[in-house]
Amino acid sequence: MKRKPLIDKEGEVRELTKADMRRFRPAREVVPHVVKAYKAGALRTRGRPKSSNKSAVSLRLDNDVIAALRASGEGWQTRVNDLLKAAIGV
Repeated sequence: MKRKPLIDKEGEVRELTKADMRRFRPAREVVPHVVKAYKAGALRTRGRPKSSNKSAVSLRLDNDVIAALRASGEGWQTRVNDLLKAAIGV
């Protein structure tokens, strides 16, 4: 029996069937190194740290300012924070 593709012609993922679910294997069989790292606490989590003292804000900046900051590489948002702290003397 031929398996039905998971993605249709428009690129949408179809609803999984019970037959699809039966073919799934546990993560410990497919990627045991990832499961081991997760259990050991070696994987970094995304998002705000639980002990964060930061708040999300919306801020409008000139496009050339944003372009220059992004061009400076990863961590540009942290550098903006550092620049603002230095500017106000914190």
